[in-house]
Amino acid sequence: MSIWQEQLPNDAWLVGVEGRLDQSQNPQLEENLTGLLNDGHQRLIVDLTAATYINSGGLRSLVSAWRKARQQEGDLVLCGLNPRLQEIFSMVGFDKVFEIYPTCDLAQQAIEN
Repeated sequence: MSIWQEQLPNDAWLVGVEGRLDQSQNPQLEENLTGLLNDGHQRLIVDLTAATYINSGGLRSLVSAWRKARQQEGDLVLCGLNPRLQEIFSMVGFDKVFEIYPTCDLAQQAIEN
């Protein structure tokens, strides 16, 4: 499992997750997202294209970062969820909380507007 980040145009950031997002990796994701938000970057895209699993702690990390971004008048959107992750987000109602895009290109276009 790895987490990476890339700066995009217009001060948006892409944060990618590869592998299982579970209790061993949640702190790394939270650290990345919180670090970007604390540095004043309020527009974040989380790329879950290569994520194979997410547990409740991973969901909690995403919600916490989303709330913080919104408090700073920014946003956090998701892209690339596979059918299983899409089902999980649907079951817990997070598909109503997060803007979810099928591709990262679409997410980037949306967050830049």
